[in-house]
Amino acid sequence: MNSPDLAPGQCPTNEHLLHRRLFLKGLTGGALATVSSFSGLFHNPAFAAETKKAQKRCILLWLCGAPSQFETWDPKPGRPTGGPFGSIPTKIPGVHFSSLMPHCASIANKLNVVRSMKTTQPEHFQAIGLLQRGNPDRAGFTRPTLGSVLSHAVGQLDSPIPNFVLLDPIPGGNEFESFKAGNWAGWLGAEHAPVRLGGDYTNLLNTAGESIPQNDREAREILRKFLTAKYERDRNSGVARSQNAAFERMKSMSACADLFDVNKLPSKDRERYGPGSFAQHALMARHLVEHGAPFVMVANGMNWDNHVFQHEIHQMLVPELDRVVFHLVTDLEQRGLLDSTLVIAMGEFGRTPWMNPARGRDHYPNAWSMMMTGCGLKRGIVTGATDADGVDVIEKPFTEQNLFATIFTALGIDPYAEYDLPGMPTFHRVENRVPPIRELLA
Repeated sequence: MNSPDLAPGQCPTNEHLLHRRLFLKGLTGGALATVSSFSGLFHNPAFAAETKKAQKRCILLWLCGAPSQFETWDPKPGRPTGGPFGSIPTKIPGVHFSSLMPHCASIANKLNVVRSMKTTQPEHFQAIGLLQRGNPDRAGFTRPTLGSVLSHAVGQLDSPIPNFVLLDPIPGGNEFESFKAGNWAGWLGAEHAPVRLGGDYTNLLNTAGESIPQNDREAREILRKFLTAKYERDRNSGVARSQNAAFERMKSMSACADLFDVNKLPSKDRERYGPGSFAQHALMARHLVEHGAPFVMVANGMNWDNHVFQHEIHQMLVPELDRVVFHLVTDLEQRGLLDSTLVIAMGEFGRTPWMNPARGRDHYPNAWSMMMTGCGLKRGIVTGATDADGVDVIEKPFTEQNLFATIFTALGIDPYAEYDLPGMPTFHRVENRVPPIRELLA
């Protein structure tokens, strides 16, 4: 029962202290750990490995532009809407995937597919915002994206690895780039914004300060921290606080720059995932979560936006996605990390059941599919259904709010927690207590 002096849902500080003491007591065989003995635990390889496995993480394979559900998770072979590709049986009895996805079919019992996503935004920019933020817009306010929420909820600001990593080498000129130029972190602050890497961006980690002697760099850093801290204290400045967090983050990242160099990973791993930037960044995402990154988003520009030559382009893109999902899930499982890592593969909507005059499929939020597996979820579940031609959802329609409630619940985060926003309206991680997709939750 809460103290009358505390807000609803707020825990007394001494309860947290008690649980920490019990934790330390258990680890030290009955005696309360000292600071030195506690630190020593994390230098014990066995303890460090188990702690790393228990940490919650999320990898989002962001299929920007939106893949076709007909050529991936919800094929309709033999129907007018089905296209030229067949379907193949999977490890789940009675469930078929597109014939372009033989690797995923072979591990379908380790995946979960939602075939009944039903959202409202048919244009990329608005749909990306909806599926990245998880709730409809409220005029005048910018909600934090999924990565920023997870950075805030499960990340550690003093970690050398960023809490929100965006891997994407694609240059500007499309709706996703316009979205990336906006405010990812919303009211959570710039310290929870993404660190963007990939392509030329990664090289920045290796060039910072090379022309400045070490003693000069240290002196400049001491002065910068002093002045920033004074300004923040005197002005109560959130901007200064965010700027200082950004400097600290880049300093830490430079110290572990090798983690972001996929070329340092074994050549057999790079070959297994494939040569494309999306595949190589998925491998880097696996490497980063192995070393403690809470959230990594792997994007690929607008490659999936196939308004022309739909079948030819999907015939190139889907096999890469099939291979990436297979190796990523298999690798995480073999490393003992799948139970603590949530893997999501989705775009911002689906594609039309019909073809346009340019032999492409257009935007379609009415009925589409996505995949998720790992942390906090059952395995081998296919939920929801569309009609025979994939025109509409006929069973268990789910929105972006159902999806985000599922993600938060799977990661052990309260999906309905209220943000502490003095002077602002009430906001929750998921509004209106929309339920998660319960069939997927373990």
